[in-house]
Amino acid sequence: MTADNKPVEPAQSVVAKLIIEIGPLLVFFGTNAAAGIYAGTAAFMVATVLSLGFAWWRYHKVPVMPLVSAVIVLAFGGLTLYLHDDTFIKLKPTIVYTMFAVLLLGGLLMRKPVLELLFGPVFNLTDEGWRKLTVRWAVFFLAMAVLNEFVWRNFSTDTWVSFKAFGFLPITFLFAMAQVPLMQRYGLSEDEAPK
Repeated sequence: MTADNKPVEPAQSVVAKLIIEIGPLLVFFGTNAAAGIYAGTAAFMVATVLSLGFAWWRYHKVPVMPLVSAVIVLAFGGLTLYLHDDTFIKLKPTIVYTMFAVLLLGGLLMRKPVLELLFGPVFNLTDEGWRKLTVRWAVFFLAMAVLNEFVWRNFSTDTWVSFKAFGFLPITFLFAMAQVPLMQRYGLSEDEAPK
């Protein structure tokens, strides 16, 4: 427990979440380096299914984002292997990022901010705060889709795989950290937060 009586997430739980989220990507990177894109794609598919199984075993549920990503990994990975064309696995991040952006913007248009539905139990923000945060993440996801297209179309497969493993993750982390001031500015106190 912390000073304000909130439970501290155990280090084991953080490690488990990293395995679920990043494990398949690292398997993809390592296998691609050792045996090429097709072996990397097959290993990525297997690691993705194993990470979902691990999530179910550990938490008795599967998080929505990894589940959606897994469906796309299996579909596009399957096409990559079946047609022996690595274009499909390279398109997967573009499709996932674009889908997330459309989902966020669609939620705004329907006046149901998706971020608030996902993270409302963790963060208490004003309506304007959720709106601004949602727009920022939607624009970020669209920019990442464009960046993925630029990298895979202009560089080698190995460069794309390296950038996917060691470029996209740090960029996403830095962007998330850059949103902290907005979340502080539009945060609600415990008295103001909905129960």
